[in-house]
Amino acid sequence: MSNASNAPVVELRDIHVHHKARGGKLFKPNIVKAVNGVNFSVSRGETVGIVGESGCGKSTLASVLVGLQDPTSGSVLFRGKDAAKRNAAGRKEFGRSVAVVFQDPSTALNPRMSIHDILTDPLKVHGIGNAATRSAKVTELLSVVGLPASAASATPSQVSGGQRQRVAIARALALDPDIIVADEPTSALDVSVRAQVLNLLTDLKAKLNLGMVFISHDIQTVRYISDRICVMNAGKIVEQGTAAQIFDAPTNDYTRTLLGAAPSLLQL
Repeated sequence: MSNASNAPVVELRDIHVHHKARGGKLFKPNIVKAVNGVNFSVSRGETVGIVGESGCGKSTLASVLVGLQDPTSGSVLFRGKDAAKRNAAGRKEFGRSVAVVFQDPSTALNPRMSIHDILTDPLKVHGIGNAATRSAKVTELLSVVGLPASAASATPSQVSGGQRQRVAIARALALDPDIIVADEPTSALDVSVRAQVLNLLTDLKAKLNLGMVFISHDIQTVRYISDRICVMNAGKIVEQGTAAQIFDAPTNDYTRTLLGAAPSLLQL
């Protein structure tokens, strides 16, 4: 790969996200440090796993990555430029390049829209194509995620949970993004379906040269899909390295605790 292809699509530098919590005093409120000094980057062609227990800050970090939340301090760089200074065109470019797959497809997809309309909606928002080319794109997207073309006429409630998550992945692919941020995308699925979705994500990454951020509380699942793993605890990345390094020679006590406490939920 060239240096350009290895350059980070999104890079976070010394990111802090602090919230005021209920309680405390008027002039000295309690501050929750959801993310506390995180440096992170993701490039095309790599899958970075973020793992940690509930409340460690990983989903907040994902919200910053995809532009849904502004950090309290620190810098978000998009293709090397400060994302906070982007204009309307820059925001649109960011939206096309960085896609997200949420945890629960039943709430992430509009139940009143057909799958065809769900998949064409991003294309309409960005002014891409016409009715004919958008319909062709829908057929292509459904094929890519392993669904029949006939699924386009169904609504999310008329397909299974695993198929709904495939639709959510297809929607994330609609604008040909550089990276996908997948926030606990398999936790709401049955174990057998979970393996199918993980295999699909792995295949898509290789086929499309996607960058991917995969977030989970299950370190065994993260191991299966990730090239690089970041372990989060109390708002900080306490350890990172290749999957082999993390599993064969962990250096942080919290990482050792995760490895000892989490049997595989993947059951391949």
